Amino acid sequence: MTNEKKHGLSSAIIMGLGGAIGFEIFALLNYAYFDLAGPSMISALFFCGIINLITMLSYSELSAALPEVGGEYTYTKVAFGGFISFMAGCLRWLASVFGGALAVVVFVEQLGVLFSVFAPSIQDLVLANASLLIVGLVVILIFLAIRGVEEATTLIVAAFLAIFVIFLAMSVGYTLTPQNIAPEASPGSLVVFFATAAYIFPMFVGMRALVAGAPQIKNPGKNIPRALIISTVLLTAVYFAVAYVAVGAVPLETTETVNEPLLNLAASTIMGPIGAILFAVAGIIASVSSVGTAMTVQSSILGGMSRDGYLPKALLKVHRRFGTRYIAIIASSLFVIFFGTSGAVEFLGYAASFGSLLVFALVNLSLIQLRRKMPRLDRPFKAPFYPLTPIAGIVMSVLLLTFPVILRDVNAESALLSSLGLVAIVLVTYYLRMVKREVDFNRLRVAVGGICFGAGVTLIVLTPVIAPPSLFIIMIIAGVASIIAGILNILVSARKID
Repeated sequence: MTNEKKHGLSSAIIMGLGGAIGFEIFALLNYAYFDLAGPSMISALFFCGIINLITMLSYSELSAALPEVGGEYTYTKVAFGGFISFMAGCLRWLASVFGGALAVVVFVEQLGVLFSVFAPSIQDLVLANASLLIVGLVVILIFLAIRGVEEATTLIVAAFLAIFVIFLAMSVGYTLTPQNIAPEASPGSLVVFFATAAYIFPMFVGMRALVAGAPQIKNPGKNIPRALIISTVLLTAVYFAVAYVAVGAVPLETTETVNEPLLNLAASTIMGPIGAILFAVAGIIASVSSVGTAMTVQSSILGGMSRDGYLPKALLKVHRRFGTRYIAIIASSLFVIFFGTSGAVEFLGYAASFGSLLVFALVNLSLIQLRRKMPRLDRPFKAPFYPLTPIAGIVMSVLLLTFPVILRDVNAESALLSSLGLVAIVLVTYYLRMVKREVDFNRLRVAVGGICFGAGVTLIVLTPVIAPPSLFIIMIIAGVASIIAGILNILVSARKID
């Protein structure tokens, strides 16, 4: 492996667009349009672009000042140290796992759409064997990731932009149905608007692949901020235009039964069979590319956390021949298979958003902390309008996390509970490592308290899924008791620790 810096500004922009332009636009617009917000989904999409731009300003400052392997994990480690950086790394990893799982689901979906044009009988066979196809795809990509096969990112981005440009150009001669894309001013409509924004937010977060590749970018102090900002503006413009045309081509009132993703329906409506084929192929390529990128990101995160002693050192092992962290790649891929075989697009979309939004909030917090903690740190780029921009990023992230639950969207609630359960397991892991590394009695009590707290949260989250009716109340009480015991241990013991 080499750390040679080889990417200039244009390559960095391609890297950012390559991480962001992908399968999400095929997967997430469907539910957002048909089941949540209708045409106002477009304004929610634009709102996501603004939030992403605000947080990318924080990323720009941090990545220019700290262009090291690890991304968000490194920023929070320098700003806060220990536990916060561990949580940031785990949340980033979880978001990538859920995103990778969503990508393999979309791969099967788009493969079915492609065969629906040629052979409907094969389409039924594809959908009936979705889990087998997912496992097969991930196994092949594990092999390629371990070998260190690089994706043709430039070609993929160019092909996507070309398809979108053709789609938009052909829509000029097509009479689009006028749509009211602005959300209504009522409280209920605003809740739906924010919930929709939370759901489609993962369409933007792939741009963080640029941050992960920071060590290989020339003159990172200038090129990373420029690439992040340019990529965000271009991506928002392209997404907005494509979504606007798709909604105009497929009005809600003319669609009784939705059998295909919105974008595929719009492509076949405007461009005919050739459009359906083009967009299905694009969706397949995007899904495969995104899973490969997710594997690289996941192994990088696990490697950084293992290096610092939070995870087993085995995850740092490098393949003798190919120079890749093969154990970390395989470990992450197993989680992708597990969640991917669920096939739940809406659940995975919210779950990916949950982790990403929390990480965005932590990145903005890290910027504020580092401005106070290290005022003389060399900052080639400074986020404008500080501290308004990072504060706005934090507030918007929290709002997007909150509103889907207020809406009582069952997919959001399931994703939230599952994510909290995984976070609880993360807490247990952290404190188990703390027990191993600390011998002081008070620190041991804090560690035990953390384990109790994490175990209690996990028990409460999993009880509705695994508990028989006769043990439901008992397991809930046990979980609550464990949480209380953990909190008391931490509060009493932490006061005695310097």
